[in-house]
Amino acid sequence: MLLHGYLSCKETFVKQIEYFSRFYRVTALDFIGFGGSVPLTNAFSVSDYAAWTREAFSLLDVRSPHVIAHSFGCRVAVKMAANDPHAFDKILLTGAAGVILRRTLGYKIKVRAYRIARRIAPKFAEKRFGSAEYKTLSPVMKESYKKIVNEDLRADAARIENAVLLVQGTDDRTTPKKEAQAYLESMKKGRLVEMNGGHFAFMDDPMTFNLIAEEFFYDGTFAQSGSQRR
Repeated sequence: MLLHGYLSCKETFVKQIEYFSRFYRVTALDFIGFGGSVPLTNAFSVSDYAAWTREAFSLLDVRSPHVIAHSFGCRVAVKMAANDPHAFDKILLTGAAGVILRRTLGYKIKVRAYRIARRIAPKFAEKRFGSAEYKTLSPVMKESYKKIVNEDLRADAARIENAVLLVQGTDDRTTPKKEAQAYLESMKKGRLVEMNGGHFAFMDDPMTFNLIAEEFFYDGTFAQSGSQRR
């Protein structure tokens, strides 16, 4: 099972689909609101996306698959695995989002300035503040985005019983290594592997990524709490 990132789609996994289709039945979803799926009509939280994905699994007769999840897809995978130990077999997270590290003073000042501006001049606040990603969203997607990014999933990660491999791109600035390490510290059966590439390391160097994933899925003696570089 392949779970894509935010504002992305299943086609980002084209190289993984081609490679793993030789060994497995491969299923790639477009989350509701993205790709070829229908638009959101109400703001979804991570839990809502997890429930939607569980229903998709049932409709597609997908049972306890290995999963490769990227960025936002990692949030969904973590939430699902925390609530159901049989949702997946092995879990591979890359560019893993879902950790909120300690906010800096600069960040807190920016948030306060946004809240003040939103009360006085809401149109200006929407234009001036927020990421480029956020500014492209529809109103309902903006509400969903706020629900998603303001949830720290480390408590959920601590409840996962599955073996989890975190694959970290060495040049990832979107979800840097310290976030992957924070996830790793929360997990019972986690391991971190670094490889060359950015936030989309699985696209930057698909062969290296695919071999890492293949080894993980075939490995019957998963080593816990380690870190290595590929």
